[in-house]
Amino acid sequence: MSSSTELRTEEMLLNVGPQHPSTHGVFRLIVKIDGETITEAIPVIGYLHRGTEKLAENLNYTQIIPYTDRMDYISAMSNNYMMVHTVETMMGLEIPERAEYLRVIVLELQRVASHLLWFGTYLLDLGALSPLLYAFVDREKILAFFNELSGARLTYNYMRVGGVKWDAPEGWIEKVKEFVPYMRKQIQDYHTLVTGNEVLINRLKGIGVITQEDAINYSLSGVLLRSTGIKWDLRKDEPYSIYDRFQFEVPTETAGDCFARYKIRLREMEESLNIVEQAIEQFPKEGEIMAKVPRVLRTPQGEAFTRIEAPRGEIGCYISSNGKDKPYRIKFRRPSFANLQVLPKLVKGQNVADMVAILGSIDIVLGEVDG
Repeated sequence: MSSSTELRTEEMLLNVGPQHPSTHGVFRLIVKIDGETITEAIPVIGYLHRGTEKLAENLNYTQIIPYTDRMDYISAMSNNYMMVHTVETMMGLEIPERAEYLRVIVLELQRVASHLLWFGTYLLDLGALSPLLYAFVDREKILAFFNELSGARLTYNYMRVGGVKWDAPEGWIEKVKEFVPYMRKQIQDYHTLVTGNEVLINRLKGIGVITQEDAINYSLSGVLLRSTGIKWDLRKDEPYSIYDRFQFEVPTETAGDCFARYKIRLREMEESLNIVEQAIEQFPKEGEIMAKVPRVLRTPQGEAFTRIEAPRGEIGCYISSNGKDKPYRIKFRRPSFANLQVLPKLVKGQNVADMVAILGSIDIVLGEVDG
């Protein structure tokens, strides 16, 4: 009789999800596992498909804006801007200075709020409860700013073709100015609380590694791309709005793993606060918030594509126009959809326990994936 016995394992299918939309979105992952090792992963999407692009063909340009809110309900301001920016490009509109500064302030506050939600829920998935509570307290302050500005906390419908819908109420800019140093200190506290934690480092370092070649081949953008050492940020490399007036760094890492993506997002929050601080210092004391646009918007016949740097990566909008008040065709380039494609490669060969760390580090929003 043999002194050693060989452990026999059988391949098993594991269903991860579909998850409820109040958690991380309606998403299903079919995972084949051999013991504790993942041999294959198949993402199943479409549970949240609403046909946004087709619906937009029967809506005028202002009516489309609330639909963009719901594509990525964690960073609705970015989606608002992405759509109106494309229309403004087609119409050749010049946006008032005050409106441009308001846009930049809310876009960067939105980036901070989005990363705070990611930070809290990611660490909760990894087994830490306290960071979620701290992150939500700080995110709540930003949502209060947005509520005061637009009357909403999640889907804002704030941007307009030619400017913004509402001006900053009295005292709003001063409140945001006071928030910046407060939030900087909070981020340092996050590092003290979490970043050096031995358990966190062991869970994230060397896990879910993306190479530069894969990042380019899979058309990754945002944090996933910059975690491989590629320094690419549309706010710097293809400046839009008034981003060329601000001094800020583009954080990068070279490891390409989950820990690199974690560190970049925390540094991005700091850089967003730097941009907000500069925008407040330069903020015009008076001026219009809307360009002179016709009551019924009609884009000239032709097509246009613009893209911006959203919290999850590059989000773009393509519009084909036949000169009417509704788009002939509209197509959104959603970063979550593109970034999700690399997931099967990242989890293959990893332990089941590491799947949570990898999936969370990609930071996908299913409203963007399904469209």
